[in-house]
Amino acid sequence: MPYTAVVGYTRVSTDDQAENGISLAEQEHRIRAYGDAHGLQVVRIESDNGISGKAVANRPALQRALGALRNGEAVGLVVCKLDRLSRTTSDILQQVARTDREGWVLHSLSEHLDTSTPHGRFFVTMIAGLAQMEREQAAERTRLAMAELRRRGRRISGIAPFGYRFEDGDVVPVEAEQELLARILELRAEGLGARRIAAALNDAGLKNPRTGRFWSHGTVGDLLRTAARHAG
Repeated sequence: MPYTAVVGYTRVSTDDQAENGISLAEQEHRIRAYGDAHGLQVVRIESDNGISGKAVANRPALQRALGALRNGEAVGLVVCKLDRLSRTTSDILQQVARTDREGWVLHSLSEHLDTSTPHGRFFVTMIAGLAQMEREQAAERTRLAMAELRRRGRRISGIAPFGYRFEDGDVVPVEAEQELLARILELRAEGLGARRIAAALNDAGLKNPRTGRFWSHGTVGDLLRTAARHAG
């Protein structure tokens, strides 16, 4: 296996085609051109067609590409843009962490990212810092919401807000719901709307604990609006 061997990964969803017009063929062309320009041998390209930026484990072509890296078929993964890997910062960082553990390199054309270079490693450090800031902001919004509910004191309606329950007339947090709420706020901070957040939760198998059902974008939108009111 040549040291320059890389595997390409492309992904497109119906939304991407409508919004950006980035076809699988165009992504493949860019990846092969990048390989030619940088002396890399593109040994194969795996494509997820019509699949959104869901959890990595649920994308068969990406799993095949990662398998090729683990098996030593290639020493690098090339994508046109980081959001082809995932639309969430946490998923992207997980994949970057794998490059160190498994000894391969990630290349992303749009971000000029090559994790084998100092510039590439600095970029990863920067997005990791942004992800941490987003998590802290989500936690702060949750804290402010809790403070507001405590300020109000006793229950003001028959149904406690998501993330909380009524206990002896007081409002107390529910750990499982708080974790989901923090995840929803984190995804919102990363730029996802209610529809994509609902899809991300559903793809991860995270059902609404209150209903036992998968999430709808309307329910997620209601939670985001409630959180925004409390944060304000």
